[in-house]
Amino acid sequence: MARLGKSSFEFASKPQLISSASFVSEKERTGPLGGDFDVCCKDDTLGLKSWEKAESRMFESAVRLALFKLGRRSEELDCLIGGDLLDQIISSGFAARELRAPFIGLYSACSTITEALMLGGMLMEGGFARLVACAASSHFSSVERQYRFPLEMGTQSTPTAQRTVTGAGCVLLASSDAGERTPVFENAAMTGGTIGTVVDYGVTDASNMGAAMAPAAAHTIKRHLEDTARDPSDFDLILTGDLGRFGTEMLLELLAGEGINIEAVHEDCGKLIFGDDPKTVCGGSGAGCAASVFASHILPKVDAGEYKKVLFLATGALLSPVSSLQGESIPAIAHAVVVEHAGRTERIGNTKRKE
Repeated sequence: MARLGKSSFEFASKPQLISSASFVSEKERTGPLGGDFDVCCKDDTLGLKSWEKAESRMFESAVRLALFKLGRRSEELDCLIGGDLLDQIISSGFAARELRAPFIGLYSACSTITEALMLGGMLMEGGFARLVACAASSHFSSVERQYRFPLEMGTQSTPTAQRTVTGAGCVLLASSDAGERTPVFENAAMTGGTIGTVVDYGVTDASNMGAAMAPAAAHTIKRHLEDTARDPSDFDLILTGDLGRFGTEMLLELLAGEGINIEAVHEDCGKLIFGDDPKTVCGGSGAGCAASVFASHILPKVDAGEYKKVLFLATGALLSPVSSLQGESIPAIAHAVVVEHAGRTERIGNTKRKE
């Protein structure tokens, strides 16, 4: 692995993205991406006794389904990496209890899926793993209960609010020498990325996640372009996690102030998943948002060659109920990975390309 600039890196081994799976609820199914998700559950409790138990089951099921597509079992994983939004990452921790695979639990809020992919690739680059599951989840009802208001209160959404996605997404990584005979995806590889930096613009409104996270996304995009000597036009898609409509506007404005224009190639998972549904106000959010959209909507397009090169950066607000009650602002972070169609290779920072 080669370090580039201050925060970026290149994977020499180019870990392969070989399978994925996603679970969502009925609300996500009615959105414009509804046909892309693997499983849509009409009952967001999954018949269990709590929303928290349901979220953990969705996390577990996404991992198991991604493995099932390969004819693999969870015991064959070298590592499971993932997390969620609940205190002490109970959704992923309890899922890992059932999956019985070596587990690295993460809390990076809604940026968890790209942090998991980044760390999974590093494990492979160092020779520590050959098959890794990267996953993240969230649940509208469990998150509202923890971070904002109990649903029973019927509190009206603010104009900047976003709806937390009820869902989970998993992506399986395999080293190039793993010898996987029946991959779901044959032409998708992770070639590098950028480690995020915590950025805080002093936003204190827990109902305005887009404003809290947009500065972190802008910082990571700018750093990646500087470290790798790239331009936005080098990418077919720059995909942020869940800034929603308001956060997207803020991101574009912040980058324009730095002389960077990504508007022609930018999309946001929070905008994509619910479309123009006014009931979601500014769009989707949650750790399951970027994870499920990337796993089921974006990754197949990379494998098919519709996207040759994608800069994928999920965005996370690092708040807690305690910090909000203490009047703290909301720090945020965005980790980025570069995912490419395997038919095209390029050395980062080098103008020489091979098609």
